[in-house]
Amino acid sequence: MTDSERPQSQVPHPEPSSPDGDQNHVTSNAAPLLRRPWYVSLVFALIAVTVLLGGVALYNRVKNPFPFFGTTYTPPRAATMFSGTVASASGQTAQSYTFAPKGKTTALFFGFTHCPNICPLTLAYLQKVKTRLTAEQQKNFQVVLVSVDPQRDTPQQLKSYMDYFGGGTGVNIPEPRLSEVARAYGVGYSKADIKSKDVYQVNHTTATYLIDREGQLRLLWDYTQMAQLDKIVADIQEVMR
Repeated sequence: MTDSERPQSQVPHPEPSSPDGDQNHVTSNAAPLLRRPWYVSLVFALIAVTVLLGGVALYNRVKNPFPFFGTTYTPPRAATMFSGTVASASGQTAQSYTFAPKGKTTALFFGFTHCPNICPLTLAYLQKVKTRLTAEQQKNFQVVLVSVDPQRDTPQQLKSYMDYFGGGTGVNIPEPRLSEVARAYGVGYSKADIKSKDVYQVNHTTATYLIDREGQLRLLWDYTQMAQLDKIVADIQEVMR
């Protein structure tokens, strides 16, 4: 039996009808297309941006949970060791000195004793910062000044200068070793306003570097930040944890 010979099942196909009995009329039940107002799209866009920025902030907090005030080294890197000359405790003689920060948290600054403003203000701020630390923290915190003017800054002058600002270590490093140490910390310096062999100024980088007790560079503060003592103290105390 061929396909044409097979009996075909007769399935009735109902015709669409309308309530008024007109079988040729078809009513559509599809909802009309609604356009979203422009301000709704704007709200959604703002929400998306907020979520994105929040995610970035959360990522930064996870990577660096404490909101440091200074500019951080991420990851921290080993501080460059250096040697020079300092005055003895009595100030009468000079002796060799090697900077080895392990064991103490160090605020390291490059400056000179004839500096008219930035150096004395930075050291004055660091002195105030130190007084806000606990007695135990003060024992484990030191300020080190590397002179960018080894020609005029003798070890004795450096000691007197540091003593005036509450104590610390003033180091004289002769050239060319000084330029090597400065370069390792990203410090630049050059003579300026030269009037004679012994009368001149020195332009130099004004950052203060914070080194933890393990000898790791953790962050730096620009001179313009130093007046915000509470934030500087908070940074130091977090690094000392």
